[in-house]
Amino acid sequence: MLIKLLRTYLRPYKKPMALLALLQLLQTSATLYLPTLNANIIDKGVVKGDSGYILTFGGVMIAISLVQVVCNMGAVYYGARTASAVGRDLRAGIFDRVQSFSAREVGHFGAPSLITRTTNDVQQVQMLVLMAFTLMASAPIMCVGAIIMALGQDVPLSLVLVAVLPVMLIAVSLIIRKMRPLFRTMQVRLDTVNRVLREQITGNRVIRAFVRDGYEKERFEEANAELTEVSLGTGRLMALMFPTVMTVVNVSSIAVVWFGAHRIDSGAMQIGALTAFLAYLMQIVMSVMMATFMFMMVPRAEVCAERIEEVLATDSSVVPPSKADAVFELARHGHLAVRGADFKYPGAEASVLRDVELEARPGETTAVIGSTGSGKSTLLGLVPRLFDATGGEVLVDGIDVRTLDPVLLAKTVSLVPQKPYLFSGTVATNLRYGNPDASDEDLWHALDVAQAKGFVENLEGGLNAPIAQGGTNVSGGQRQRLAIARTLVARPEIYLFDDSFSALDYATDAALRAALRRETSEATVVIVAQRVSTIRDADRIVVMDEGRVVGTGRHHELMAGNETYREIVLSQLTEAEAA
Repeated sequence: MLIKLLRTYLRPYKKPMALLALLQLLQTSATLYLPTLNANIIDKGVVKGDSGYILTFGGVMIAISLVQVVCNMGAVYYGARTASAVGRDLRAGIFDRVQSFSAREVGHFGAPSLITRTTNDVQQVQMLVLMAFTLMASAPIMCVGAIIMALGQDVPLSLVLVAVLPVMLIAVSLIIRKMRPLFRTMQVRLDTVNRVLREQITGNRVIRAFVRDGYEKERFEEANAELTEVSLGTGRLMALMFPTVMTVVNVSSIAVVWFGAHRIDSGAMQIGALTAFLAYLMQIVMSVMMATFMFMMVPRAEVCAERIEEVLATDSSVVPPSKADAVFELARHGHLAVRGADFKYPGAEASVLRDVELEARPGETTAVIGSTGSGKSTLLGLVPRLFDATGGEVLVDGIDVRTLDPVLLAKTVSLVPQKPYLFSGTVATNLRYGNPDASDEDLWHALDVAQAKGFVENLEGGLNAPIAQGGTNVSGGQRQRLAIARTLVARPEIYLFDDSFSALDYATDAALRAALRRETSEATVVIVAQRVSTIRDADRIVVMDEGRVVGTGRHHELMAGNETYREIVLSQLTEAEAA
């Protein structure tokens, strides 16, 4: 999976990679040639007392060293640049894919895991690419080249390498084999720590309200301890690798010096050749050490690549129509119809919606009411395609929403969710989210209709007042009114309000509905609400129970003939108030 991912994302950078390979080849060749020059200086210059030879070839060594430094700097520059570009492209790829996900796919992965995959997992792959370009690219060239150069110095002494290299490779392979499953577990437990921490930050008020600080502390400590445990396991294996390699290196160095001394004593080898052989031995070992360092990173990067590929390979259940089949213009404006809609979550035993029928016309207000879990919010989510119906169809102006161009659908339909979300920025940037070209007058008008003008005027900066991430620096009712104003600025033809008035007091609720009725007199309005007072004056009320529509009509009609609606009403109002 790692190779497949890198092959895809490295393809645009063939030229920098080719230049990088050339620089690494030159740099490694220079490194390999230096011990031979050093041996010649010792044997032909120092031993014979030839100062001219020493100075001449000393200058050559300096020139080659300069070439080595320049090539190494260039290789590191292009390696870092390419690795950073790959990391950037991976993050962009994951972001684009996640942006296409419906609520179903986001729920499947979970926000903490998606964040970890976009940040930590990509970072691990990016670091592997960087190390591969700066270290691993030169390691095989150096290893093979050093072996050839060592053979050139003394063939019998090179038999030491035949015994050393297999031992080193076997030891490293065994350690790496045990590290891979630990790295997979580490990433999963990192997801868990992120999830627990995210829940505790988001649910801070609930934790304090129920005085569960101690419990949450223990929960985080448990998740953190599990991550620490597996991290220590991988750390121990990493710590074991370097002593193992260095032990083999030191034993081989002793063997080279021992056998080399005997060959020098017999006249079969010169001192300079032994010095060069020791240098090549260290280069072989260093190349193996670099490869070992890379192999330590590969298992974790491979696990991360699998997790990244899992996101990239997941297709959204909400597929936009092709340009050839998409509808880019609507003949009528604002007519909404739901025909026999079913919806079932993957793996669920029962459907959330079953054979739902609903019709909403321009200039009318259609209300949806029902007990908790009856499928009201799910029904509204089908219209803007937060997820697609698994049966039946949702029509806007007679056209199935699955064939509408996403931009056209977004302009036609606007949803104010049950839990509105505000982005970090200002009041103005949040209100212009659906219409970037809206003027300040448009914003103030929308705020006035949403009964939010008063509190925005009292904020320091007015429209430029800062809004924290998630709108945490304003109250729940203020968030709802700002979200309604944001929808009004977009001026869609179909307004969907998913219990968007629940945090408002009755007076504000009534004033807001009266202003909305005037503002949306020519638009289609669908309201999901728990309060009977919010929907009793609607032109049409749809009653839902256990995913089915069990009644449709006006308030007085349903009070007279629908027992489910009557129970809901009388749970909130007296008989006289309901009448």
